[in-house]
Amino acid sequence: MTADSDATATATATATAGAKAQPARMRADALRNREHILRAAREIFAAQGPDAPLDEIARRAGVGVATLYRRFPDRSDLIRGVAVEVFTALGEAALVARDERAEPFEALRTFMHAALDLKLGSVLPALMGRVAMDEVLDGVRQDAADPIQELLTQAQAAGTLRPDVLFGDIALMLMRISRPLPGEPLAEDGDLAHRQLEIYLDGLRTPGATAPRAELPGPAVDIGWFKRIRAHVIGKAPGSPPGPQI
Repeated sequence: MTADSDATATATATATAGAKAQPARMRADALRNREHILRAAREIFAAQGPDAPLDEIARRAGVGVATLYRRFPDRSDLIRGVAVEVFTALGEAALVARDERAEPFEALRTFMHAALDLKLGSVLPALMGRVAMDEVLDGVRQDAADPIQELLTQAQAAGTLRPDVLFGDIALMLMRISRPLPGEPLAEDGDLAHRQLEIYLDGLRTPGATAPRAELPGPAVDIGWFKRIRAHVIGKAPGSPPGPQI
């Protein structure tokens, strides 16, 4: 074979490999775009409700509106996609906590903090009446409730979780504590929720089973700071001077 034919064969092989790799890259790009759109939609639906402008979701996701519509042809598809993503992430967080934490109560703690970051209390109420639960469960590999119950059962079997704690004590508290404070967003809101979750977790322990954390995580809100937050949430009378920064 001549040098020219060798070069031609190499170029052809390279082009063929590139053609085969391109669809895979496109699939990876499409998957990333979908993830970015769902994450942006989750955040915006939580803040503004399910009727938020789709072009704002596209901007937050870093994609064009055409890309959004290609992935989700109408708003109901996007709402369903967000609900499926949240329940899928919940189930995955429970499984990861179960597999990576040797001590069952610590696995439950890890899961609850991960679930808190999904902002269930603001995302799911925004979607109520827009998607049926059967549609959501059809889109997930496993009902998130089952691995969460497994975490509870294991912690109770280990004697570290109170025996009278039930599934609703976990799921409904996560819904409550993940709701943001009303009014303009507060920068410390997420950290405050994690601190308050730690207090709740200490209350879930079997008395005397294990010692609570030596120190709660911040931020620690004293009465002065609380009064500033109260003014931030409720608002001031028109014309009143601005208060200290939160």
